[in-house]
Amino acid sequence: MSKVILVTGSNAGIGLELVRILAEKPEGHIVYLSARNETAGKEAVAQLHADGLKNAKFVKLDVSDIATVKSAKEIIEKAEGKLDVLVNNAGISKFGSAQDATNVDIAAVREAMEINFFGLVQTTIAFLPLIRNKPDNEIRTILNVSTDMASNTFQARPDAVLHAVAYNTSKAAANSYTIALAQELKKENIKVNAVTPGFTTTKLNFHAQGGKTAKEGAKSLLPFTLLGEDGPTGKFFGGDGKEFPW
Repeated sequence: MSKVILVTGSNAGIGLELVRILAEKPEGHIVYLSARNETAGKEAVAQLHADGLKNAKFVKLDVSDIATVKSAKEIIEKAEGKLDVLVNNAGISKFGSAQDATNVDIAAVREAMEINFFGLVQTTIAFLPLIRNKPDNEIRTILNVSTDMASNTFQARPDAVLHAVAYNTSKAAANSYTIALAQELKKENIKVNAVTPGFTTTKLNFHAQGGKTAKEGAKSLLPFTLLGEDGPTGKFFGGDGKEFPW
């Protein structure tokens, strides 16, 4: 069955590769690629169209700008009348700023929270009416792209590293929201999960070497993007598809 899917922050990296994989599916999914930079977003969609993926569409969306969020919702509502899958992928790391717990750049913490947490929350709430616009027995999905470092259990290990306060804390807050949202929406057959693709070499980490490719990272998200009736909800999964500790 063809689905209408929105992937935020998807003009590059894991988001772009996920859009490509979804648009290549034989079911003919309509996949919205979104970006806050309109030029970059349109260029990314133009390349997908050049590759024969005409079912990929662009919508301008900056998760930190509620006006663009509402505009994107209205555009998709007018064109499609519903949204089957929301992938909250947009995020920033602020790895170029001081993030040690005893010497953190407070401005970096605020910016990371604005995008990774507040932006995710307000985008989700804005699109909920479209997600809820469905027959009672039809599945809808919300997937929040997380990180290993958002796991308090994982980071509390004695040998844990990369305690990047701005990034980790904002993503941990998003994980907490994932749990609350899943509990509230499970009675409506709306599945909500978080997934960490694991260490992936992208712009987010200044293309640090040794990680997965963006395509490999996107593939780890795919099973939780296209869930079936028996799919999980309220869970956190690792890049290997196994449950990851909150």
